Amino acid sequence: MSTVKTYWGQPLLSSFALGVLLLGLVSTATAAEAFKIGVIDPQAVLEKSKAGRKALDGLKEYVSTRQKLLARDEEELRNTEKTLKESASKLSETEKKDKESQFRAKIQEYQKRAQEFNQELQGKQKELVDEYMKKIATATENVAEKGGYSIVLDKGSEQTVKIVIYNKDAIDLTDQVIKEFDRANNK
Repeated sequence: MSTVKTYWGQPLLSSFALGVLLLGLVSTATAAEAFKIGVIDPQAVLEKSKAGRKALDGLKEYVSTRQKLLARDEEELRNTEKTLKESASKLSETEKKDKESQFRAKIQEYQKRAQEFNQELQGKQKELVDEYMKKIATATENVAEKGGYSIVLDKGSEQTVKIVIYNKDAIDLTDQVIKEFDRANNK
């Protein structure tokens, strides 16, 4: 009795046989031309390149300005709450309810502004990352073509998905990509 499984009468290759076949194809391709692999850390390119730092600094400035506005609104809410507590005993029940209702409305307004700010910030961050990932991809492609690399992998990072567990420093192209990125985005 045969141990080879079949599917509609056709034998299936075992995982081992398939692996050997693929290894043979890669070996043949490698013999034809050198197969070089490189890795990059796109986050490092963004953080260490001049253009990337400039964009990140702009984003930080934007965040800082918005946070100052929210902090001012928050301080105003604290002062309103303090005033409301201090004057509560002097107000009639109707006035007290009106002031409390106004205060709750201000809190809701503040929460809505804070939520809108967070959504706007997430949008700006995504826009920045998308724009710069395209530029990083272009710089990576230029470095790979100049260096004869067949494939360049994203290393990933602790903040993102870590794709490459280990690599030799010799195949890390991050510094070269940073230089190419700065050259191409010198503005």
